[in-house]
Amino acid sequence: MRLEGMLKSGALMLAACALAACQTVQTTQPGVVGVNRSQQIMGSLDSASRKMNSESALSYASTLKAASQKGQLNPDKAQTERVRRIANRLIPQVVVFRPEARDWAWQVNVLQSKEVNAWCMPGGKIAVFTGLIEQLQITDDELAAVIGHEIAHALREHALEREPRVIAAQAGSFGLLLGGAALGVDVPADLAQSASMAAFMLPNSREQESEADRIGLELAARAGFDPRGAVSLWQKMARLGGEAPPKIFSSHPPSDERQADLRATVPVVMPLYEQSRRKGS
Repeated sequence: MRLEGMLKSGALMLAACALAACQTVQTTQPGVVGVNRSQQIMGSLDSASRKMNSESALSYASTLKAASQKGQLNPDKAQTERVRRIANRLIPQVVVFRPEARDWAWQVNVLQSKEVNAWCMPGGKIAVFTGLIEQLQITDDELAAVIGHEIAHALREHALEREPRVIAAQAGSFGLLLGGAALGVDVPADLAQSASMAAFMLPNSREQESEADRIGLELAARAGFDPRGAVSLWQKMARLGGEAPPKIFSSHPPSDERQADLRATVPVVMPLYEQSRRKGS
C-alpha cells in the first residue's frame, strides 16, 4: 500500500471511531433561506445543549468580571444602548428558526478592545467589541448583520457540532503520526495537525459560517434591518483585512465568495425586510 493511502486509512479509522457516538439532529427550522442541513452531535441534543449553555453562562460571567475589573465592560453608555437596541430587535426573530431560543437567558454587552470581532456563546450570551464598531464605522444595518450572524451560530449549536470534529481531528493527527512511525517516516507534529484539521475541521467550519450568514441575514430582515448591510459590511471587512490564507486552510469562506453568497440571498429575504418596514419595525 502506498504511504499516502496507509496514512489516510489510519487517520480515517481513528476519526470514524471518534464520530461513532454521534447522533443526527435538526437544530433549527430552515426559514426562507433554506438552511436544512442535518447535523451530528455527541449525545442527545437537549442534554448536550443544556450542558453547553450552562458552561457558556459561567464562561461569560467570568469574561464580564475580568473586563469589568479592567474598566473594559460597556465603556460607552450610548454605544452599549445602541448595541442592545439592535440585539433586542433581532432576538424575537429567533422563533422562526428555534422557538425555545426566545426563552434563553439572553445577555448583550460591549467589550472595549481594538479587535474587530463579536460573538454569541451558546445560550445567547452576546459580546460586541468596540473595535468592530469604531474601526468599521459600522451602520445599524451592518451591526445587525454581525449580531444576527453570531446569534445564528448559537441557534445552530455549531459549538456542539464542532466537538466530535475536534476529536476526529485529534484522532486523525495521531493516526498520521502512528502511520509515519510504523513506516519509518518522521511526520512533523505540526504538519500532521494541519493536515488533519484541513480534512476534518475547516470544511465544516466554512459550512457553518455560510449557514450563519444566511440565517443572520433573515433575522436582520425580519427585524427591519436592510439585509444589504451584510454586503457592505464584508466590503469594509475586505478592505480592512490583509492577505487571506489559502481557502483550504481557512475556517471562513473567502471574502469574494462570501459577498457573492450574501448578494444571492438578499433578494430572498428582501420581502421580509419590506414587510417589517411597512409594519414600522
